[in-house]
Amino acid sequence: MRTRTTTERATGNRPARRVAGVLVAAALCLVAAPSVASATPTNPSDAQLGAAQQQKDAAAQQVGALSAQLATAQAEVDAARARSAIALDTFQGKQAEQEAAQVAADAATAAARRAEAELTTARANVADFARQSYVQGSTNPTLEALTTADGPAQMLERAALLEAASAHQGDVVVQVTAAEQQARAADAAAQTALAEAATLAQEAADALAVAEQLEASARAQAGALASQQAAVQAQLQQAQETLLGLQGARTAAEQYAAQQAAAARAAATRATAPTSSTSAGTHQLVSNAGAGDSSAVETAISAARRHLGTIYSWGGGSLSGPSMGWGVDAGIVGFDCSGLTRYAYAQAGVSIPRNSSAQYKALPKVSRSDLQRGDLVFWATNTSNPSTIHHVAIYLGDGQILEAPQSGSVIRVTSMRWSGFIGGARPTA
Repeated sequence: MRTRTTTERATGNRPARRVAGVLVAAALCLVAAPSVASATPTNPSDAQLGAAQQQKDAAAQQVGALSAQLATAQAEVDAARARSAIALDTFQGKQAEQEAAQVAADAATAAARRAEAELTTARANVADFARQSYVQGSTNPTLEALTTADGPAQMLERAALLEAASAHQGDVVVQVTAAEQQARAADAAAQTALAEAATLAQEAADALAVAEQLEASARAQAGALASQQAAVQAQLQQAQETLLGLQGARTAAEQYAAQQAAAARAAATRATAPTSSTSAGTHQLVSNAGAGDSSAVETAISAARRHLGTIYSWGGGSLSGPSMGWGVDAGIVGFDCSGLTRYAYAQAGVSIPRNSSAQYKALPKVSRSDLQRGDLVFWATNTSNPSTIHHVAIYLGDGQILEAPQSGSVIRVTSMRWSGFIGGARPTA
């Protein structure tokens, strides 16, 4: 019975286990009724065993070849997803720059409007001065006012008043000139700011288009990989069932022969054969828990945990919670990786940048040996180049992370992955 059990554990194939089980059960029944010769299991010939061995070798070679192909395909899918995440990161950075440029453009436009209003007021003052001069019959009423004075005292008084009036008229002309210059400068600044904002908006749109294309490609590759995996699994299962059926037949025959020999010895010696049993021990790896961080860390982790099971949304996540995704995930409300980490720490009053590469750049760095609960952990396609960072998660300690992994999945707690790990950062430092 040990041989059949070992085979079943190695394959994990239920149909094959049922076939082998039926054959062995039949053999056991024959031990109780040795006179029924027709039920004796047939032991395969050497030729049959050779053919079975060839089939087994062929199946093993096929599995090896298919496993290599699947590994290559999975690597291509992972690389495509990383490129998509980097492109999305670039878009989010450009979007932030464009929003800042738009604020500056709006301020410049408001300044230009104020300057234009001041210019309009100054021009109205000049027009009023011209209108008064026309009514008086001269643009210089000084001589007329002095010659019509009743005496020296009135003449001196009028002279002082006329001097003040002339100074005011001169100020009006100066104000018009200054207002015209300010209006032109403000309008130029507004046009420059608007042009810069428009350029950044276009750059952001271009980055989004690239990111959408890469994400769509990654998803198409992932779908093709899933189909290929299903086909390979079906082929492998069929090969295993065939091989195990042949092996089961031989196992049943060998066990039947051994049981018949044991029964014959028992009848001859009137003694029972000793039996033995084995037990397997268990080994459990124990991980040491790291020290806890500040209350801000626990607040952030609690905020992230509240959204376990929330769907991943490409570009989703705001300071207040899940939000609509971009491009291929338009209409899907959830978080992407950096959207989740920024949201979580915002609930603890800690402000960090929106995208993963900016978070890594802005925050204090932590090496692998110094990681503690609440640190952010980052992955990159090139661990010597931070610009290739494509994913971020929250380190929970005990070899666990909390993350929004990728499209089609949900926010989860999972084991820490060290392949592609570029470093950690501590938002509360």
